[in-house]
Amino acid sequence: MFSLKPLTLSKPKGYTIFASLISLGGFLNGYDTGSIGAITSMPSFTSKIGDLSPLLRGFTVSLIMMTGAMPSVFGGKMAEKIGHLYVIMAGSLLFALGTGMEAGAGGLGVLLAGRALAGLGEGLWLGYITETAPCASRGMLVSLPQFMCTAGVCAGYFTCFGSVRLESSMSWRAPFIIQSLLAVVLAAFCAYLPDSPRWLLHKGRREEALQALERLGIEKEEAEKDILVPVPVAVDVKKGIRGFLRIFEREYRSRTFLAVFLLGALQLSGIDGVLYYAPTLFETAGLPGKTSTFLASGVSAILMVAITIPATLYVDRWGRRTSAIFGGIILSSSMFIIGALYLSDSVHSYGIGRWVVVGLIFIFALTYCATWAVMGKIYASEIQPMKTRNEANSLAQGVSFFANWLVAFLTPIFLAHSSYGAYFLFGGFSLLAVFVMAIWMPETRLRSLEDIQAGFQRLTAKSGNDDENAGGKLNGGMRLRRLLKGPVLVGLERHTEGVVLGSGSDASGLGPMRIELSSV
Repeated sequence: MFSLKPLTLSKPKGYTIFASLISLGGFLNGYDTGSIGAITSMPSFTSKIGDLSPLLRGFTVSLIMMTGAMPSVFGGKMAEKIGHLYVIMAGSLLFALGTGMEAGAGGLGVLLAGRALAGLGEGLWLGYITETAPCASRGMLVSLPQFMCTAGVCAGYFTCFGSVRLESSMSWRAPFIIQSLLAVVLAAFCAYLPDSPRWLLHKGRREEALQALERLGIEKEEAEKDILVPVPVAVDVKKGIRGFLRIFEREYRSRTFLAVFLLGALQLSGIDGVLYYAPTLFETAGLPGKTSTFLASGVSAILMVAITIPATLYVDRWGRRTSAIFGGIILSSSMFIIGALYLSDSVHSYGIGRWVVVGLIFIFALTYCATWAVMGKIYASEIQPMKTRNEANSLAQGVSFFANWLVAFLTPIFLAHSSYGAYFLFGGFSLLAVFVMAIWMPETRLRSLEDIQAGFQRLTAKSGNDDENAGGKLNGGMRLRRLLKGPVLVGLERHTEGVVLGSGSDASGLGPMRIELSSV
């Protein structure tokens, strides 16, 4: 259900300021996305590094995601031990070193080494905002890195639009220099920000957690309902591989698989194929000249930033599920129509066909920024319990990096062999994601992290009983739909007896429902 009440402006809380600062990592991610595809097509780059084949270009562009997938898997475990800020700081310094190597590269080997190192650093930018945001603002705050990512894409496009006019190698080195300097700034921010109160409580450091809450500006009453809620289960600490494998235990695996699928689906929609290779896509559609294609890419990035602003501000005013399904339908339709136009040979350097393709690329990118980009990481993170959040988020982030790498690597190869194949492939992935979301994705809007976990715990316990009663014949999707009686994860209220009661309406609107969730 949509609710667009006017936003009231007031002095920002500490948690808003700190989330904005740490979101510089998102800006750097987007800046690389917006600049690297353009850089590899600059004449000054090809004269110095070489004219890359589609295979080698895809590898060069995507290498940062391939190496980013590795630390993102174990980064959560590191964050659990030493805190998110130290992990993000280390990642920022690695990214600064890697982009510095790219800026000074005299050949392809050094450039690739720099991109590999930058990817290792980027893979460590995990999870801080989810841990520090109160539930009422969590959606907006967790989506800030995505907004900054979109702004970074825009900045990357226009940096290249301006620097391509330089006749020296600074035309392609300048974007890397900017990234390196900003990464150092991000590392400096990490020395100033407070640690996550949830992490401090998890480590038994309650006084420090209270001090962190004060710096974050979270009121005591709000913290007691959300962050300071006592965990009703004994902390089960498992080390090493056993601790990581816990995310696949029956109590947690449905949330793990859902998060992994969502973050993978976000990338397999083809968004990074569009963002990395936008100049190439516009040139293929019939726009003449490098300047025109760079400008079209920059204009699309400006529109993406513009639409991300209201999407970020109002992310907590409409449902995650509605946004995901509605956005997926538009994404898949856009890809299928573009593919059909190329398949029917309707796209030329003249006529209306090229403008339809350009328009649909704009619609695809704008829809993604307004829906999937804002919703995905919020949802994947908030459905995880504290005990497995770092591990599950790390795995999901690793899969996201891998899917991102796959798209960035294969897109130029697909485009070189078929003008339409990539569009049909990405459209098919998006449509599949819509079906999965419609079946498996409960609503979490405006629920505290602890309330969400209470709901999932009861669903898991209930599903186990249903399996026994039905002889274990119900599959997971049927079980989830039966338990929720629709896609809405109900509102939850706390009672002093240790019992949580939920109330809400089922998806069909036929009437109220009430679920009792016993604490465990």
